[in-house]
Amino acid sequence: MTLIVPEDLERYAEEHTTPHPELLQRLAAETKATLERPQMLTGTIEGRFLEFLVYMTGARQILEIGTYSGYSSISMAAALTEGGRIDTCEVEDKHAEVARRYIEEAGYSERITVHLGPALDTVKRLEGEFDFVFIDADKENYVNYYEAVLPRLTERGVIAADNTLWSGRVIDESEQDESTQAIRAFNDHVRDDDRVFAVMLSIRDGVTLIRRR
Repeated sequence: MTLIVPEDLERYAEEHTTPHPELLQRLAAETKATLERPQMLTGTIEGRFLEFLVYMTGARQILEIGTYSGYSSISMAAALTEGGRIDTCEVEDKHAEVARRYIEEAGYSERITVHLGPALDTVKRLEGEFDFVFIDADKENYVNYYEAVLPRLTERGVIAADNTLWSGRVIDESEQDESTQAIRAFNDHVRDDDRVFAVMLSIRDGVTLIRRR
C-alpha cells in the first residue's frame, strides 16, 4: 500500500496519536512477520479513528466485513458500551486463528464473534440491524457488501468503507486491474446513490463514511 499522505507526515500524525496498548503492538508485529499482505493491517491511526467513531456514535451492534488479524475489531471493542457486540467476517482460517487468539487475550471474546466463511452468507444469517459497519475485504464485492448492509442500518447507522483511494490508483487511468476498477465502481456507486450522504476522507488509504438520508 502506498500512503496517500507523505510518509514523513504520516509518521508525524502517528507520533501524535495515542498509541495502542502493548497487545496490539504485538499483534501488529506478528501480523507483519507471519501473515501475507501485512499492508492490510489497520494500524494506530485508523484503529484509533475507528475507536473514536464507535465512541461518538454509541454503536452497540457492529458488523465488520474483513477481520484479517483482528486489529480493527479489538480497537473498536475498546469503545463499545456495555452489552455491545461485534460480528466480524473472515474467509481465511489462518487470519481467523490469529484474530481469535488476540481477541481472547484482550478479554473481548464475549464482545466479538469471528465468523469464518463468505461474508455475504454470514450477513444473511445474522439477525437485526447494525449501528456501524466497517467494510474492509475483497474489493470486487464492495458494492455487494454495501447493498447487503445498507437496508439494515439503524436510523443513525454509519458505514465506513476502507481503501477507497486505493493508493491513488483510482485516479490513474493506466491502472485497470480488477480491484482498482472495483473500487472505482464502488466509489461512483456511492456518489450516485440518492439514498445516502457520503464523505471520502484521506485517512490511511482512504475511508468513506456513509449514512442514509
